[in-house]
Parts: sequence; structure tokens; C-alpha cells
Amino acid sequence: MLKPLGDSSILIQLGDEINPILNQRVHALDALLQSIPGIVETVPAYCTLLVHYDSLITTYNEIGNHIKEKLSFLDDATHRPSRRLEIPVLYGSASGLDFETVATTLALSPSELIRLHSEREYTVYMMGFTPGFPYLGILNEKLTLPRMSTPRTRVPAGSVAITGSQTGIYPVDSPGGWHILGWTPLKLFDPLSENPFLFAPGDTVKFVPGDGR
Repeated sequence: MLKPLGDSSILIQLGDEINPILNQRVHALDALLQSIPGIVETVPAYCTLLVHYDSLITTYNEIGNHIKEKLSFLDDATHRPSRRLEIPVLYGSASGLDFETVATTLALSPSELIRLHSEREYTVYMMGFTPGFPYLGILNEKLTLPRMSTPRTRVPAGSVAITGSQTGIYPVDSPGGWHILGWTPLKLFDPLSENPFLFAPGDTVKFVPGDGR
């Protein structure tokens, strides 16, 4: 489904759920659209793709027709192979401000909480809300928690956190309402680097527990 947003954007809705196959289709379509004249920027998310275009070069109808044509090739489309990144994490103690509270709330032992969070490989579904922040999923259902009722005014960069069915890593010091389980020393965002972001949508992430307790 295509929907206009403002006078120079189109939202493409491919579904309405967090699903790895659906997300792969989003990124495959994103790759197909990069060759269309007039497109300024694309923003892939879980199941949607936002397309910004230059209204001085092209029109909504022209971009819409290009998108519909690309959608017809989507099943056969390929996109860049995903990278697999291993992320060291120090769980608990001073590194995980909410680790003990989460374990108690979910009735899990510390070792079980670490195992459930680190045993899966996660997909980077999308990037936001600060530069380099990866939205990763899908969490084991035993780790599902709502956002904190009162967000922190400052979450340290490198904090590994969970909320809902997602996990993520704060790339810079920022406010945040996710539950912090641990910390990674890796730098996720370097504005001075040629490639400023550690992660890209479609990457696969594996957390590797360190000696944080």
C-alpha cells in the first residue's frame, strides 16, 4: 500500500508486524529503489519504507509508478548479504543498571537472564532514534517487558537494553526508557569515520557475555 506523506514523501506499507521475512522484503525493495531518479532518501523500518523525493524533479504519480514496477520484481530481488557481528556485553553490576530488577520481575536467575538474552541471533530491523541506534529483534517471549514508566534523563553510551519484543544498544549518551541489562565497550557511532555507523539494517547480531558480574 502506498500513501502520500506531505508533498514530497511516500510511505510504502508492506505489512503490520515485526517479522524477519517481511523486513527482508523492505530492505530488498529499498535496494531496488536506489536507481530511481528523483529519490532523495529512503528510510526502511520494520515493515514500511519511507521514500523522500525531490518534487522539483518528479511527481507523486511518477514515483508511485516506479515503486509499483519495482514491487512486481520484489520476490526475485536480492540485497546485500547481511553481516554477522558479535557484540561483547558485560551484564549486571554497574554495567546493567536494571539487571537485578529485570531478573526479579521476570522471576529469572541472573544466569538464566543472560542466557535468554545472549543465546539468540538478532536482526537489525531498523535504525533510529539517535544516530546509530539499532532496533534488534526478536526477543525471547520470556523477556518481554513494557517500557519504564519514568525514562532516565541519561543512559550511558554502550548500554544494552530491552523493551517489548526488542533489544537495542544506546550509541551515545541520551535519555531513554528501556531496561538496561549490560554494557558494550564497542563504539557504535563515530561521526568522524568514513563509515560512521557500526550497524546497518539487515545485519545479524550475536551478544557475547563477558565477565561483567
